[in-house]
Amino acid sequence: MAYDCFVAICNPLLYTVAMSQRRCAMLVVGSYARGVVASLVITCSTFQLSFHGFKIINHFYCELSSLLSLSCSDTSLSQLLLFIFAAFNEVSTLLIILTSYVLIIVTILKMCSASGHQKVFSTFASHLTAISIFHGTILFPYCVSNSKNSRRTIKVASVFYTVVIPMLNPLTYSLRNKDVKSTVSKIKASNSFFR
Repeated sequence: MAYDCFVAICNPLLYTVAMSQRRCAMLVVGSYARGVVASLVITCSTFQLSFHGFKIINHFYCELSSLLSLSCSDTSLSQLLLFIFAAFNEVSTLLIILTSYVLIIVTILKMCSASGHQKVFSTFASHLTAISIFHGTILFPYCVSNSKNSRRTIKVASVFYTVVIPMLNPLTYSLRNKDVKSTVSKIKASNSFFR
């Protein structure tokens, strides 16, 4: 999405060449291949662990770190693999996104027309909002210490990540729709929403 936005704003005349069907297919296949490889490696390392007795995973969903805490065997390899893949995935995607967005901002600032600025920033703002919410909630559980109270906080962040963000995405992306903008303006103007 960041690359698509970058090409559309920075090279609009070359968009069909830069975002050909082959390039789109390569981006999709690359993303899925990376996800499948990471999932398989982490899952295979989890199969090497042993669990004894009846255990309840104290989490909103079956998160690997909660599963590792129930294991009776040494989990250092699984924790290391999880950390490596999570850090690589998060850092690489954030670098790609931030690089493309910095280049987009530079291109926007070079534009002469104010209407061009507004049009591009409205498209760009929804992408940036979605990315900020998404990556913020992904990074949050890794920044919290591993105590009993922080486990509850991580559960809340997981609910936010798996339920709230998907519900917010249609709202975030529809805000640049002209009909939605005019409806919001009418509601603000009538003040019926705030009574």
